[in-house]
Order: sequence, then C-alpha cells, then structure tokens
Amino acid sequence: MAAEADFPTRFGHFRIFGFRAGEEELVAVRMGDLAGAPPLVRIHSQCLTGDVFHSLRCDCRAQLELSLELIAEEGRGLVIYENKEGRGIGLVNKIRAYELQDQGHDTVEANQALGFEADLRDYELPAAILRHFGVTAVRLLSNNPEKIAALENAGIEVVERVPCQPDVASASRYLSTKKEKMGHLLEGF
Repeated sequence: MAAEADFPTRFGHFRIFGFRAGEEELVAVRMGDLAGAPPLVRIHSQCLTGDVFHSLRCDCRAQLELSLELIAEEGRGLVIYENKEGRGIGLVNKIRAYELQDQGHDTVEANQALGFEADLRDYELPAAILRHFGVTAVRLLSNNPEKIAALENAGIEVVERVPCQPDVASASRYLSTKKEKMGHLLEGF
C-alpha cells in the first residue's frame, strides 16, 4: 500500500487506499470492518467514458454506483478500482473499438479486429489487495464468471456471486454481446 486517506462520498463514508505494483496504480475504497463474514466486493475496471462522462454505450458507471450503494446499505465492503480501461486494451484503443462498433461490429468483434482478445484483464493484483486486507472469502458483485474463476484460482473463495445488473436499457446490445460471447451472467438478454 502506498497511501491511505479518509474518503467521504455521496454513498457514505469510506477509506481510500492507493496501491502500486510496478508501473500500475490502483485504488480500493473500503467501508467498515472487513473481518468476519465474507464482505461484498466489487472489482471494477476503469471506464473513463462511462464512469466520468456517463456514456450510454456501457453499464460501467451504473454497476459502480450500484456496488457502492449495496456496500453502503450493508455498512461494509470493498471496491477495487483498477486501471484496465477497455477490458485491458487502453483508452485510445477503446475509442478505436468504438469506431468499429459505429461500423457495425459488436464489442468483442471490435477488440478482435484491433488484434486483441475480447478481455485482456487478469485479477492477480485485486487478489493481492484482498489478501492485504486479510480477506480470504468474498461475496463478489459481478456478472463475469472469469472474475470468479480468477479469484478462486488465486486462493480467494467466492462464497456468493451477487448480481450486479442495473437497469440500463441504452446498453442492451452491449450487454447481449457480453452474455452471448463472453458468458456473462445476465438476466433478460
């Protein structure tokens, strides 16, 4: 851990922690005591277009806000926010993928047309952060079965997958593609 501070938000009062691993930096926001029963945990990849600019192409911001709301309701939990823009392809390549989507490609096809896999992320650092906090079992806020498998392979038990599916009708094509081509656990698509 490189830094820690008080972090009041509109969702409630958190602590924010900064981590560095080589050139990579990421943050975690924690509410309450994580000891005891497995806490709610969200591993959220940065999405500048969604999280900051409220893009309607994805459900990223809505998932982040839902996660913070659910953690605040319980009074304890952790959001790990990692710098993995565009499922790991980076911001400029993500915008290039948007160009291809404008021409009819879906999100998976666009990444592949740019020479990338559909998802380049790994979850070693989030697992290390969970271990830093002494967390060995979680209730994971996610629709992505790869996150579950990656955490379990890293020795973190996922005792429950908590669906993270806000109502975002504007991103229905994107969500359908994630369900059909990436195996995301989504209802109604």
